[in-house]
Amino acid sequence: MAYGFPPAERAHEREREHRLPTALRAPVEARAWREFAYLLLNLPMCIIGFVWTVTMFSLGAGLVVTFIGLPVLVLALGGCRAIGAVERARARSLLWLDVEDPRPVRGRNGGFLSRLGAQLGSGVNWRHAAYTLVHFPWGIFTFSVAISFFTYGWGLLTYPLWRWVFPVYFGQDGLQMYGDGHGHGWWLHTPADMLLCVVVGGALVLSSPWVYRGMAHVDRILVSGLLGPSRLAERVTELESDRGVVVDTAAADLRRIERDLHDGAQARLVALAMDLGLAKEKLLEDPSAGAVMVEEAHGEVKIALQELRDLARGIHPAILTDRGLDAALSSVASRCTVPVAVTVDLPARPVPAIEGIAYFTVSELLQNVSKHSGASRATVEVWRVGDRLMMQVSDNGRGGAAVSGGSGLAGLAERLDSVDGVLAVASPPGGPTHITTELPWRV
Repeated sequence: MAYGFPPAERAHEREREHRLPTALRAPVEARAWREFAYLLLNLPMCIIGFVWTVTMFSLGAGLVVTFIGLPVLVLALGGCRAIGAVERARARSLLWLDVEDPRPVRGRNGGFLSRLGAQLGSGVNWRHAAYTLVHFPWGIFTFSVAISFFTYGWGLLTYPLWRWVFPVYFGQDGLQMYGDGHGHGWWLHTPADMLLCVVVGGALVLSSPWVYRGMAHVDRILVSGLLGPSRLAERVTELESDRGVVVDTAAADLRRIERDLHDGAQARLVALAMDLGLAKEKLLEDPSAGAVMVEEAHGEVKIALQELRDLARGIHPAILTDRGLDAALSSVASRCTVPVAVTVDLPARPVPAIEGIAYFTVSELLQNVSKHSGASRATVEVWRVGDRLMMQVSDNGRGGAAVSGGSGLAGLAERLDSVDGVLAVASPPGGPTHITTELPWRV
């Protein structure tokens, strides 16, 4: 669900341009008229929905003893879904409430009975039907209140302009408030009566936008709560998206490991095998030259071993498994190009999966500090709040970091989101930069 109100910057600019206070502008602003139109349309829509639901469900329930009743009930639910689509469109255009359409209901297979059972068992369908029933009394109430405030408010406020209608066409001094049938009563025609009408009408007109807004807010709750996707469906969609991120990340990591092995240790080991073959032949002809070649090959072995250690550390460092986040992050900080102070205050170790994500998150953030920040110092703080693992990486660099499309921070935010994590960036131009991440203590 999202509200489509204009950006705050433009709203503030328009606020400064207005000379009248908000209370005086509200009755003539577009929002009040849109919400008023929405409340007026509540009456026909709630009648249509209520009549459809009651009629079709009564018919379906009466025929349920035969096979015809079940298709009638499915038709009733389909009509409720169609009414819900109209209501979402109405809320989108008049209330600026964007509610996502729920997913279509499909059976497990293509059979008729499977589709029939899926429709009857769909919670989304029944929530649409419940909306048509709940909205009926609410729609009548909101229509009555809205039209009363509008007619009485503007009618009384403008009464001095149209009072002439009564003496000209009805033969009486003004609008009759009450009478006893014997010539005694109260007709609004004196200056005091005019003043009273203007005051009461003005009060109703000025208060009507807030009345409309309050009732429209209840409609927003009904539409978003009953006509949108269920929380379970939203969670399934979110998990599907997160699964795609995890799969893509894992595939990228495998490609990186394959590339590092192919371009680094593997190529070095191939060259080492060739050098040892040459050294073996050389030892028979020139032992001293062969010994030099063996010594060079020994140096290549050390380099290859170091590359393999670095690669293994990139997959999952042994120090993290053996000694936990404190030691592992201190090791990462020692390799950073700027001095880094590490503070880890954890009562226990999180589960290994979260611990690994936390380690690689801080590692990537410290790499960004080294490459892009221009900082002279940085800090890493890790602590626990409830069932969440909190981390903050700060530096005194140039700032300007942002989670924008295609950036490293955007990819990091997606990977954290795949495990219900959060990444927040505070990095004004000129610095300092504070990047806070939040992970679940357990997955």
